[in-house]
Amino acid sequence: MTFLARLRRLVQRTVIGALVVGFLVVGGTAFRVWQVAREDDRTHADMAVVLGAAQYNGVPSDVLAARLEHARRLYEQGVVNYIATTGGRQPGDNYTEGEAGKMWLESRGVPGTRILEVGEGADTLGSIRALAGLARAKSLKTAVIVSDPWHSLRARTMAEDQGLDAWTSPTRSGPNVQTRETQFFYIRRETGALLYYHLMKAPVDAFDGILL
Repeated sequence: MTFLARLRRLVQRTVIGALVVGFLVVGGTAFRVWQVAREDDRTHADMAVVLGAAQYNGVPSDVLAARLEHARRLYEQGVVNYIATTGGRQPGDNYTEGEAGKMWLESRGVPGTRILEVGEGADTLGSIRALAGLARAKSLKTAVIVSDPWHSLRARTMAEDQGLDAWTSPTRSGPNVQTRETQFFYIRRETGALLYYHLMKAPVDAFDGILL
């Protein structure tokens, strides 16, 4: 076998090996996104962390309202002592997502003293970093993450990286969990976003046109 033939075979094997490893990494990550999305851990925690979503002049979107309702039930069932509402504001907004969440919860009977408003962050990582600072100041160490199922693994990973002991209890209602097409879209999106976070320790500024 000539040198060029051996070199060609080595390159082919290297390329095939890289493709196999890439497939396993992406496939394994997608499986974990799907697997964690199915978990609903009701272990007692210091707080439920509601990840922000769109609000309209103080009124939560359907996505955010579904998350808030789930967190409210966790509080009423005694699973958590506090509910943290997170999320900043978009340009031109009168309210932050955190403020809109707090108002929604108070209007449904949750005492304001049991709501931790964290109106900071333009993405999941920014909100969780702000939350972690508040949690440390209040000696809160455990958190159950409340978001859409497919978002759960990435949000939990970020919370753990910020020093919180975290698990997940995702909402099962809302427009993001209705159809198989929607589920496939979000699993694909979250797989890419989580791999990017593991690589860069930073959020994807825009992935499929949606802030992450």
